[in-house]
Order: sequence, then C-alpha cells, then structure tokens
Amino acid sequence: MKHGPELGFDDDGRPVLITAAAPSYEQQHRERVRKYLTLMAFRVPALILAAIAYGIWHNGLISLLILVGSIPLPWMAVLIANDRPPRSADEPRRYDAAPNRTPLFPTGSRPALDRPRPSGSEPGSAAYEPGSPPHRSDGGGAGEAPHGTGS
Repeated sequence: MKHGPELGFDDDGRPVLITAAAPSYEQQHRERVRKYLTLMAFRVPALILAAIAYGIWHNGLISLLILVGSIPLPWMAVLIANDRPPRSADEPRRYDAAPNRTPLFPTGSRPALDRPRPSGSEPGSAAYEPGSPPHRSDGGGAGEAPHGTGS
C-alpha cells in the first residue's frame, strides 16, 4: 500500500492529524489518571525514605520534614488530576448568570406596599378584602389601651 502526504499518512505509516478537535474524553481521562498515579507514587517512597533517614541519622526532625512534605501530595494529586485542558477562545461559554442576577438590596418602587388603602378597609365594610389585616386609624380597638403605653 502506498503511503504519503497525499493519502493522509506520514513516512512511518501513521495517520496525520488533520483536525483541531480536542482530545477525546477517554484520552483526557487517561492522562489525568496517569498524572494522579505519578504524584501518588511519590508518597509511599517518601514514607520509606523517612524511615531510612531516621535509621541513618537518628534525627527525627529530618524524618518529620520528609513526612510533612508528603502530607499535601494527595491533595495536590487530586487538584492536578482534576484540571482539564484550557478552554479555547472559540469554545462557547455555557453559563451566563449576569442578566438573571437579583440585587441583594432592591431599590425599585414597591407599588403593593406603597399603595394607599381605600377608606372602607375595615372588616364588615364593602371594600374589605379577606386576606388583608384590619386597618385601625384611631390607634386601638374598643376597650384596649393604645400600643406602647404598657397598660
């Protein structure tokens, strides 16, 4: 079989990459697993090295420093392994929350709260609405002390 640039193969018979597509998810996953395992492979030798260092120098400080250096290895391995390739400039951004943001302290008018009540909003009158609280203009009901007097 003839190989050459006109057929999409290089001189060694391997196919030439002709697309700018991102690597497949499986390939990205394999690379991330490889990075994770490489970093985690340093943890067990670090523990063994700490034991050997203590056996050679009888100095707990050197062994402790080696152990302290191996503590963040799992955390770093997870962070590095979970990192995805950088986003290309033409890749669409899928999350856009800017237009849907609700302000923490709204500053608009509140027509439902600012609307004056009709004069006949007492219970028993024709303009009374069942869900609204009774409106008192005199400061109290019959036989009750005004609010805030303490009696």
